[in-house]
Amino acid sequence: MDLKLPLFLTAAGTLLLLAAGPAAAASQQNARQEIATAAAHAGMAANAADLTMVHAHLHHVINCLVGPHGAAYDATQEDPCKGQGAGAIPDTTSAGTKKNLEAALAIARTGARDTSMTTAKEKAEQVQSRLTSALGK
Repeated sequence: MDLKLPLFLTAAGTLLLLAAGPAAAASQQNARQEIATAAAHAGMAANAADLTMVHAHLHHVINCLVGPHGAAYDATQEDPCKGQGAGAIPDTTSAGTKKNLEAALAIARTGARDTSMTTAKEKAEQVQSRLTSALGK
């Protein structure tokens, strides 16, 4: 039996695993940047002077969390995370962080539809708190 092919396949597999390490680290760094940007926009929503701006900043949060290929992405809204990665949720490698981000997304989506400024701002504060927690702050 010729051992060249199995050795080649083993070596190729090892190289692929080694190459995935830096990619995963880059993805996680992208996620941290996207989470920080989303947290800043949640804060802007919480401090906005009118309901239109609360909704606008919550949409920015949503776009940062899901990324341009996410089902909740709204291309009619600004994406302050454009160029930072694939979205905080897709870029996150930690299951616990991902769960926290998905909870923040659900709250942001509810707040973006809320007709009460007080309630929408409260939801923005909850989102900001979750996102800050995801950053370990």
